[in-house]
Amino acid sequence: MVIKSKNFCIVLSSPSGAGKTSISKKILKKDKSIALSISCTTRPRRKGEKNNKDYIFMIKDRFEKLVKSKKFLEHATVFGFQYGTLIDTVKNFFYKKKDVLFDIDWQGYQQLKQSGLEVVGIFILPPNKKELIKRLKNRGRDTPDEMKKRMNLVQDEISHFPEYDYVVINRNLDNCVDQIQQIIETERLKRHRLINLTEFVNKIRN
Repeated sequence: MVIKSKNFCIVLSSPSGAGKTSISKKILKKDKSIALSISCTTRPRRKGEKNNKDYIFMIKDRFEKLVKSKKFLEHATVFGFQYGTLIDTVKNFFYKKKDVLFDIDWQGYQQLKQSGLEVVGIFILPPNKKELIKRLKNRGRDTPDEMKKRMNLVQDEISHFPEYDYVVINRNLDNCVDQIQQIIETERLKRHRLINLTEFVNKIRN
C-alpha cells in the first residue's frame, strides 16, 4: 500500500533580490509533484514575460471586479500594483494531486493562512545587505526609482520573518534549494497529512 500525503500550499517570501524566483524555478524543475500558482497582476508586462506563464496580466477594472466577486484566495498591493491568486487555480491543482508553490509577499501569506488551507511558510533571507543590493542591481530590470522603492521596503519586508514556519538564508542558490526541498519532504511526512496511515498501520497489526 502506498501512503498518500494530503496536498498543501508552500509559500516562499523574501525581500526583493533574495532569490525566491530563481529558487522557485529550480524546485519546480526538480519536483514534478509541485505546481506553481501563477498570480494575477495589474502590473505592466516586462520584457520577456509571458501572459499565463509568468503572470496573468489584466487591467485594474477586471482585477477589482474579481476582488468584489471574491474570486481571489489572497490579494495585495505592492509598489502601487495589485497581485492576487485565483481560488480556482489552487482548487484545480489540488484536484490533480499537486502541492502548490506560491511566490508571494507577507500580505498574501497572512491571507492564505486565514483561508483554511494547509499552508507552510518559508522566508528567504539574503546573506547580508551588500549582497542584496548587488543582486538587485544585477537583475537589471528596475529603474533607479524602482530600486530606491525596493530598498526602502526591505526593512518592512524582513520584519515579518517571525511569522513564518521556516527561515532559510540564501548564501548559495543550490544549497538553499536543497534545504527548502528537505523542508517540503519533512512536511509531507507529518502524521496529520498522511491520509491513509491508519489503514496502513492496521494492515500491519492484523
